[in-house]
Amino acid sequence: MSVAELFIALLIIGMILLLSAITRAHVRWMRAIFLPSSVIGGVLALLAGPAVLGAIVGSPFENGKGIFPDYIYNSWLEMPGLLISVVFAALFLGKPLPGLREIWMRAGPQVVVGQTMAWGQYVVGLSLALLVLTPVFGVNPMVGALIEMGFEGGHGTAAGMAGTFTDLGFEEGADLALGMATIGIVAGVLIGTLLINIAARRGILTSLEQDSSQSKSDEPSADQIETFKQDLEHESSATDPLSFHLGLVGVAIVIGWLILKALQWIEDVTWASGGGIEIMEHVPLFPIAMIGGVIMQLIVMRCGWERHISARTMSRISGTALDYTIVAALATLSLTTLGEYLVPFLLLAMTGIAWVLFVLLVIAPRIIPENWFERGIGDMGQSMGVTVTGILLMRVADPKNESGAMESFGYKQLMFEPVVGGGLFTAAALPLIAQFGPLTVLGLTAALTLGWLAFGFLYFNRLVPERGRGRLNPKAKRR
Repeated sequence: MSVAELFIALLIIGMILLLSAITRAHVRWMRAIFLPSSVIGGVLALLAGPAVLGAIVGSPFENGKGIFPDYIYNSWLEMPGLLISVVFAALFLGKPLPGLREIWMRAGPQVVVGQTMAWGQYVVGLSLALLVLTPVFGVNPMVGALIEMGFEGGHGTAAGMAGTFTDLGFEEGADLALGMATIGIVAGVLIGTLLINIAARRGILTSLEQDSSQSKSDEPSADQIETFKQDLEHESSATDPLSFHLGLVGVAIVIGWLILKALQWIEDVTWASGGGIEIMEHVPLFPIAMIGGVIMQLIVMRCGWERHISARTMSRISGTALDYTIVAALATLSLTTLGEYLVPFLLLAMTGIAWVLFVLLVIAPRIIPENWFERGIGDMGQSMGVTVTGILLMRVADPKNESGAMESFGYKQLMFEPVVGGGLFTAAALPLIAQFGPLTVLGLTAALTLGWLAFGFLYFNRLVPERGRGRLNPKAKRR
């Protein structure tokens, strides 16, 4: 494709995002379930593409894809695998990296809960694949990795793994992973909102209740004013041109690319020489680009350049790239594949949801010492959708952040995302299953799940007061 064709494809996604934002503003139920504009735009593009409108009325273009010319559709097919590296490279840029001890003291219990949810998704997925999906439906056993990839990783990770699926002979897995991500984000918001309402009615939450004698003024609090002043001061001292920040993201991606190439070279000259096992050869760039971003941020902090970088601008770069990734990925989703794998797909989705709810309602109260629901609901949202879903649910459960859940959740990401949720193991899971078999990977993930559970119960369970272990029952006392 030419540069002009790619440019037009990007412009059309921008117009689709504008249309989806307008649609969301006028459709109440979309706002009620907090459906992101990027998902709405992706669905609109999917409906206008070859799978729906194109199949019904054809295309006005020769070899067109619905209402889109062929080159636009082909550009969208390639786009997610490229833009997802931008998303992950900017993830930690512009943000302070605290020491491991500080992270652990504030976020250790949530690290345990989050890791248990993530590794357990491989356990239940691979178990379902080995016992039911492969022998009964003849599905590729790599389908067992789709729960973690779709739920924890989200649309961006699912889209970024499309090339790995193709390389390993399971091309339809990319469409199934995108479908799983869509189910996860919608179910996460709906179920999470329902649980928050139940928790509020049964006395689990206190943050949603306001003193009736307190006036509901719209004036900001002193803390909010101080936070705003600090943000404004930082932004004014930052070198704000977008090109500068994009350059930093580019350097981070190059660092990640060099690391990936080095790892692939080491693999080629060691264990993979002579036709041996290849793992890094199938690992995509985006999780290594995240490591490149961390290295770049460490360099920035070491040199004292923090004031030149705006975390807000980096967040906007990452968010924009993610929006474009989601729209392009959903627009090229194969509905035929989802139809062919409907029953296995639904079984996987229901199993994944059941596991996440079990960890939230049974494990989290016994590991998180205080405010277990406010903190655990964030992990649930992330484990069924994306990080934004977790933040959204925490804000609904605790609007003033009285529980400290937001800080703990943020610190947890530093010990979570580099490995699972779109990290290194998420990227390596498919090659590992292809090389060593699903049973070996099941044994590894089961050991890690049990290891995190055992550690959580031995280390943190003794810190949990008896009254904090109650589940969503009417007799639960307020903290």
